[in-house]
Amino acid sequence: MKQLSYLLLGLALAVPTVYADESESKQASKTLQLEDVFQLEYASDPQVHPTGEYTVFVRNYMDIMEDRRYGNLWKVEHNGTLRPLTGGMHQDHSPIWSPDGKTLAFVSNRSGSQQIHLYWNDTREHAPITRLTGSPSGLSWSPNGRWIAFSMFTPKPSKPPVSLPGQPKGANWAEPAKYIDKDTYRVDGGGYAPEGYRQIYLIPASGGTPRQLTFDDYNHGGTLAWSGDSKKIIFSANRRDDAWQQPINSELYSLNVESGEIQTLTDRVGPDSSPAVSPDGRFVAWLGYDDKELSYQLNQLYVMELDGGKPQLLTEDLDYAIDSIQWGANSRTIYASYEKHGNGHVVSMNLSGRRTELVANMGGLSYSRPYSGGAFSVADDGTLIYTLAQPQRPADLMLKSGNRERKLTSLNDDALAHKELARIEEIWYESSHDGKQIQGWIAYPPGFDETKKYPLILEIHGGPHTAYAGSFAAEIQLMAAKGYVVLYTNPRGSTSYGEAFAQEIHHNYPSHDYTDLMDGVDAVIAKGFIDENRLHVTGGSGGGVLTAWIVGHTDRFASAVVAKPVINWYSFVLTADMYNYFTKYWFPGMPWDNLEHYMKFSPISYVGNVTTPTMLLTGEADYRTPISESEQYYQALKLNNVETAMVRVPDAPHGIYSRPSNLMAKVAYILHWFEQHPEKK
Repeated sequence: MKQLSYLLLGLALAVPTVYADESESKQASKTLQLEDVFQLEYASDPQVHPTGEYTVFVRNYMDIMEDRRYGNLWKVEHNGTLRPLTGGMHQDHSPIWSPDGKTLAFVSNRSGSQQIHLYWNDTREHAPITRLTGSPSGLSWSPNGRWIAFSMFTPKPSKPPVSLPGQPKGANWAEPAKYIDKDTYRVDGGGYAPEGYRQIYLIPASGGTPRQLTFDDYNHGGTLAWSGDSKKIIFSANRRDDAWQQPINSELYSLNVESGEIQTLTDRVGPDSSPAVSPDGRFVAWLGYDDKELSYQLNQLYVMELDGGKPQLLTEDLDYAIDSIQWGANSRTIYASYEKHGNGHVVSMNLSGRRTELVANMGGLSYSRPYSGGAFSVADDGTLIYTLAQPQRPADLMLKSGNRERKLTSLNDDALAHKELARIEEIWYESSHDGKQIQGWIAYPPGFDETKKYPLILEIHGGPHTAYAGSFAAEIQLMAAKGYVVLYTNPRGSTSYGEAFAQEIHHNYPSHDYTDLMDGVDAVIAKGFIDENRLHVTGGSGGGVLTAWIVGHTDRFASAVVAKPVINWYSFVLTADMYNYFTKYWFPGMPWDNLEHYMKFSPISYVGNVTTPTMLLTGEADYRTPISESEQYYQALKLNNVETAMVRVPDAPHGIYSRPSNLMAKVAYILHWFEQHPEKK
């Protein structure tokens, strides 16, 4: 968040660590250190070859000189043999196989900007086939292999309504004022939005000039799927005249490639997205739900005949949200993933909805904090490749084929095998509010001795409708390496425990999720190795909200770090990038009509109770929970004579850890604050 004295992150990180003696230095080298973040790698975007013989994936790594995350394409044989397909300091991503498996399309910046590239199996060469002015996404091969469809932001510039007269030639006037009248005018991670829309394009698979297929003033993007005859593209969009007032009410459409005619395939209130057409071209499957204007609603799986059949709901009896889908080669099987109790599951199901569980340990893609979420790919022969969730490593690749299971990669053994990492223990405990069972995890510091007393950090996830998992998290490991026991849990409101559990905080956040968190702290204290005078709490985004709520409702913690929070719901919905969504789905109405409700759940309303030393930390380019929220709380704490500080991360959006050094800085400042306030006064 911020600091009134404007702390300089670069200077703080440039100071070398000084050890008292050689033995202390050796001991530190055995545990995870801040600079070790640059040694981490993880696998993503697995694309198993249609034959099931091998898999291409993105091998992500951190470059210490550029302070960036990059990724190259690698090939892993299903016996575990690894070899690179591309290299260099570039970001290669979104690989997708041609129908015949002879060519791989992917997006890369290796030619100077984001372009579509091809890799040819026979020659082992790769090259760009486009000269686009924007960044392509959603690549999709036509079934006949002749075309690649994609979407791309297409500018539609407009002249400002005012131009100032009288400027002499060569005069050095101020930069012209910016005129904004669009609904969504800035986006977290993207800055102030230019004029224009995302449109669908088509390019020959052999390269050539892209042809724009959509032109209307709507965003056309996401997953693109082809009809079996390669004549139509199925896509999702919100093409309503009042699309901004109905931000999630999308439909599926069919676009005739030759004529440009667009036909509506679905028609209901609620999102319809992620279309996937069966290999025989007969069926389309997709994700969606009937919108009841709740803060959390389950994504369900539907299927219908593409020529106009009636939609069939396949997951009515499943109380977990479907994340992604893929058709099997027989056009009668659908593979789907969902999260249950923080774990990623992949199942196969027939067109009657009967499911067979295949794996229950998918995840590992969030290497900074222990969020759930993973990716999978299925070959024509049913070979399943997925990202593996594991407590002491970021994502590797796993193979599942019948009864055969094999770990294909071990990308971090060179960097982490010699380190003493935190042991992760799963716990369940009872909420004192209503007896619900709450899941959590304890990270034990290296060399843990249960006869000793340790300080505790309660680390809270964001969202709030997300979930933590027992997977690797650099931030958790770095905290534990400094001698802290770390507790992280999934209180009510978290996903992967059923729709009702998540909806308990609808128009009721924060509330009894606070009780769930305090009960988790009590459950760890009851184990007998926690010093109750050395309790600390931190969390980001929704976790920042709850951290600020906690210090306004209890003084049991020695210190707190509130990261990228919402402090005042009234000001938040009027400054956040998705303000049309938040006012509609998170609150009973507009703030000026519901002042009491907004302020009842705002941490700023309880700042007068705070006595806990509390630091704030937020990115200066955060448009999801704008830094003005942190500034309010910082100044309120100052006015109330509470010890506080504010850390502002320059140019960082809501996802602070997108730059590795920012991840380091975030953890370093959190630990600094805790070390400055080790015990409750």
